[in-house]
Amino acid sequence: MHGLSTFEPKNGLVKWLEARLPILSFMHGSFVAYPTPKNLNYWWTFGAILSFMLIAQIVTGIVLAMHYTPEATLAFSSVEKIMRDVNWGWMLRYAHSNGASMFFLAVYIHMFRGLYYGSYKAPREVLWILGVIIFLLMMATGFMGYVLPWGQMSFWGATVITNLFSAIPFVGDDVTTWLWGGYSVDNPTLNRFFALHYLLPFMIVAVVGLHVWALHVVGQNNPDGVEIKDVAKDTVPFTPHATMKDGFGIICFLLLYCWFVFYVPNYLGDADNYIPANPMKTPPHIVPEWYFLPYYAILRSIPDKLAGVIAMFSAIAVLAFLPWLDTSKVRSGKYRPIFKIFFWVFVGVGVGLGYLGAMPPEGGYVLAARILGVAYFAFFLVVLPLLGLFEQTRPVPASIADAVLAKGGAAHGAPAPQTLG
Repeated sequence: MHGLSTFEPKNGLVKWLEARLPILSFMHGSFVAYPTPKNLNYWWTFGAILSFMLIAQIVTGIVLAMHYTPEATLAFSSVEKIMRDVNWGWMLRYAHSNGASMFFLAVYIHMFRGLYYGSYKAPREVLWILGVIIFLLMMATGFMGYVLPWGQMSFWGATVITNLFSAIPFVGDDVTTWLWGGYSVDNPTLNRFFALHYLLPFMIVAVVGLHVWALHVVGQNNPDGVEIKDVAKDTVPFTPHATMKDGFGIICFLLLYCWFVFYVPNYLGDADNYIPANPMKTPPHIVPEWYFLPYYAILRSIPDKLAGVIAMFSAIAVLAFLPWLDTSKVRSGKYRPIFKIFFWVFVGVGVGLGYLGAMPPEGGYVLAARILGVAYFAFFLVVLPLLGLFEQTRPVPASIADAVLAKGGAAHGAPAPQTLG
């Protein structure tokens, strides 16, 4: 759904540019006149928050790269130099490292919102798949960035994760050797990861561009999960309505971000990463960053290395098939009472797996991770396909305008409409 731009150039220079490159009218149609569903809530501000965080990560990352030395004997000391000797280097480093956590926090909320409101359903399948690709690129970027300080957890985290590729039949050893640049994690590995960590964010920008393009073609989903029937009644212009809401959401998120940067900058990190990498001394408990922990728990819960790798990657890949696994005709979870229960159970499973991923892989922790891992896959492969066949859903409003009126009427005691969408 394209915005109907009413932009008209006012002076000769702008008219000349518009005749040759109509970028201003494109921007106006995409971010000013673009018709936005009038029933969007604050969960829809996380797209703008993610755009802001991506820009912040790229800007801080480029400045940090000017002072960082990607060499095994100098990397750790170069990070310390950034912290102590570079003007505002401590703030840049903390903004970048905590920015990664804030980026993943926002993307997880964004994904759970899409899952709850059915934003993956037709005609938004490609939009959802592009989002999954962005998530994969983020995970690769985050992992490689975690290696760069070349502390103990960086070194051993890289060793453990890259070793997983050796489980792939036939080509695993060759892939692992290529990632290492030799026969162990060493200076060539650090160089490769630095190059890829610098490159991948720009690939993310490119896929985000496709993501936004796909969004403007099919239009935004909304909390009621009904399509726009009448642009005049169901929508408002993107600016100022959505931009004001997005701006407020970004400010609120920035308060949380700044609290971590200025008050508890190392809270989400690992103390072992302030110890220089030592190949001769393995840390007692190797853990990745918090945003990888659910998948790490699934990996460690399976004793067979290859099966664990397959399960871990499948836990991410299954998201791409969500549009076809969910058989329900009703899009929004607002009108699916049984789905709501399973959704919140699934959220609990994700949080539980994250906790177990941080615990030692022994005893009851492993058993609990196996149970929650089965529950994770069961949600996608069993619950969603069967719910669509048996669930009794509530009546869906006929249009966005009806949903808005019903909400206003409910506040004054009027009954909600009982029409099916």
